[in-house]
Amino acid sequence: MSNIYLGYHFTVEPKELGSEILIAELGEKPFESFIETETGFSAFIQKDLWTEDVLDDIYILTSPEFTISYTIEEIDQVNWNEEWEKNFEAIDVDGKCHVRAPFHPKTDAEFDIVIEPKMSFGTGHHETTHMMIQHLLETNVEGMKTLDMGCGTAILAILAEMKGAKPIDAIDIDNWCYLNSIENAERNNCKEITVYEGDASLLVDKKYDLIIANINRNILLNDMQAYVDCLNPNATILFSGFYTEDIPFIDASCTEKGLTFVKKFERNNWVSLKYVKNN
Repeated sequence: MSNIYLGYHFTVEPKELGSEILIAELGEKPFESFIETETGFSAFIQKDLWTEDVLDDIYILTSPEFTISYTIEEIDQVNWNEEWEKNFEAIDVDGKCHVRAPFHPKTDAEFDIVIEPKMSFGTGHHETTHMMIQHLLETNVEGMKTLDMGCGTAILAILAEMKGAKPIDAIDIDNWCYLNSIENAERNNCKEITVYEGDASLLVDKKYDLIIANINRNILLNDMQAYVDCLNPNATILFSGFYTEDIPFIDASCTEKGLTFVKKFERNNWVSLKYVKNN
């Protein structure tokens, strides 16, 4: 088998949700690596595994809810580690939390999180993850039984453990995220995190003091009752994954179910909200 790859460079609008869906669909094909770009992402497939109809049954490409275009480039001898070193930058949140790849130097940040990036969704670069880290940095989570729902790369679960939360469940419906979360928890010497592959159906009879849910508006609204049912009295729930204009919908659902608004972060039209359950 040759080392020649085809790179599909996708422009996606809206970027975050569209990219997540498209990557999930491409993951069922022989595409083996994804790199986030300013306007979408690039996906790579070995030329020997490529067929002309490889994108024919990708549903999102025909969805009127998204605008997606792409170009194709032939690439010889791809070195994925080199690609990641070029595209993945360490991030700093308020000088307190440093999220980096193994090839980045360690800083003196209070919380130093090392992840193997593999693809950059969920690495902390996106506004929603950044704001959720801000919420966690401000929240006393010591001894809190915690759920990281839609955990991605498990950054938020890892930070929660570093701040004293325990035990911690991390759940993601995507198999790649499930496996990568296990790897990253081990890489950061986490002992309190258990990772599960699945969705909100796994939450039956579960109870938590803290829920972290960084997903998207539609899933949050659909699963809101399941989250609320899992909250212990005086528990905290952190939401993100949606835009400023989505706040009324999220807030109405939270208020209807007895949650009290506490705080909001906004970053480039993305939002993160904090609520508590008062009984």
